Amino acid sequence: MLAALLMVAVATVKAQFGPEPDFDTKYATELVKPGTVAPDFKMKTIDGKTFRLSSLKGKTVVLDFWASWCPDCRKDAPEVVRMYNEYHQQGVEFVGVSMDTDVEAWRKGCEALGIEFTQVSELKKFKETDIAKAYGVKWIPSMVVIDKEGKVALSTVLTYKVDKYLKELRPTGFQPQRERLTIDGDHGRLQAVIQKPELAAGQQCPMVVFCHGFGGSKDGPLFELITDSLQRHGVASIRFDFNGHGESEGKFEDMTVPNEIEDAKKVIAYVRDLRYVSKIALVGHSQGGVVAAMTAGELGAADIAAVALMAPAAVLRDDAIRGSTFGKTYNPLDPPEYVELWGGQKLGGKYITTAFRLPIYETAAKYQGPALIIHGTGDRVVPYTYGLRFHQQWPGSQYVEQEYFDHGFSQNIYRTTDTVTSFLLKVLSQR
Repeated sequence: MLAALLMVAVATVKAQFGPEPDFDTKYATELVKPGTVAPDFKMKTIDGKTFRLSSLKGKTVVLDFWASWCPDCRKDAPEVVRMYNEYHQQGVEFVGVSMDTDVEAWRKGCEALGIEFTQVSELKKFKETDIAKAYGVKWIPSMVVIDKEGKVALSTVLTYKVDKYLKELRPTGFQPQRERLTIDGDHGRLQAVIQKPELAAGQQCPMVVFCHGFGGSKDGPLFELITDSLQRHGVASIRFDFNGHGESEGKFEDMTVPNEIEDAKKVIAYVRDLRYVSKIALVGHSQGGVVAAMTAGELGAADIAAVALMAPAAVLRDDAIRGSTFGKTYNPLDPPEYVELWGGQKLGGKYITTAFRLPIYETAAKYQGPALIIHGTGDRVVPYTYGLRFHQQWPGSQYVEQEYFDHGFSQNIYRTTDTVTSFLLKVLSQR
C-alpha cells in the first residue's frame, strides 16, 4: 500500500515506479521464513562467554549474519551500526553471528567497523556451522528479525528492509496540525496545505515549500513524513498541487515546467509575506525537483535558504528531444496538439516544445546555496546520473546515492525522508 501511494498513477509504466525484483529473490530463498519459531542457539561470545538466544525472550531481536573477511558485510556494516545506535535505545537487541574462524581477525574487524553489540560465533567455516543450517543462511550478509513472541518477522539480505521494519514498529503517535488554503497560481487557484509548529507571539520559523512530480499531488507519505517531522522540530511547511494536478485548477494538458515554476514562485511569494516565516527552503521530487532547482536558480540563495532534490527528473528535456515521454512517441520537431497518456490524461504540445529547449542545469547553476540531492541507482524513470549532475554543478552540495532504490524510494521511504529531514533541520537551524 505504501509503495502504491508513492507511484505516479501511470498504469502503462507502473512497473517502472514500483520495486524491482531484489537480491532476496536470489540470495534469501532458503532463509528461515517469517512466522516460524526462531531456532534457539547457544554460542560463545567474542569474549568467550556463553550466550543463548532465549535469554532475549520478550524482546525484538535482529540477528546479523556476517564475517570480517566478507567484503559485502564490511560494506553494510556502517548501516547496521547506525541501526543499532538508533533502535537499541528503543529496546531492540542486535546480535552479530560471525562466520569467522579466527577470533583475532573477528575482534579486529569489530573494532575497525565500530561494532559494539553482542557478537557470537562457532569459529567454524561458514558452510560447516550449525547456525547457518538452522537459519538457512546461504549468503552473507543476511539478517533475521525475531519478534517479541520469538517468531521470525523478517529474513533478508538487504539492510534497508530491516530498517523499514524497525521504523514502522514504533510509530511516533504525532498528530499533525494542518491548515488548508488556496493560492493564486499561474493557471488558476492552487490548493495547498500548511503545517506549522506552535509559535509564541512574534516568534518566527523557517518554511519549506514542497514541489511534487509529473502527474502527482501534494499528498502522500513521501512528503507527509517529512512535513510531519519538520513540524515536530519547529519548522513550517507548505505542500500544494500544481496547475492541472490534484485539487488545483487548470487543465493537465496546459501544464508545462515553466508555468509550474511560476506556480512555485507565487507560493513562495505568499509564504514570504507571512509574518512568522523567517527563511524559505525548497524540496522537489521528480519533475518537482527540476522546478525546485530552476526556481532556486532564478531567485538565488538570497531568497532560498536550502534546496533538497529527490530523484530530480532532468531527463524530461532529453525525453522531449528524443520524442518519447512515458513510452508515448511523437515528432519532437512538430509535436501534436497533445499526446494521449493514461487514464484520459493529455500531455500538451506546449509541454513538449518548452521541455525541448528547457535550460534546466543552466538555470539551476545560478543557485549556489546549501543543497542535497538524493537518488536511487535502481531508478528506471530517471537514471541517477541526472541527479549526480546537479551535485557536480553545485559546489559543496551533498549527494546521497541509494543503492537499488527506485524512483519512488519504495524500498525504504523512511531512509529517504529521514535524510531529507536531517539535512533541512541542520541547514535551517543555522543563522
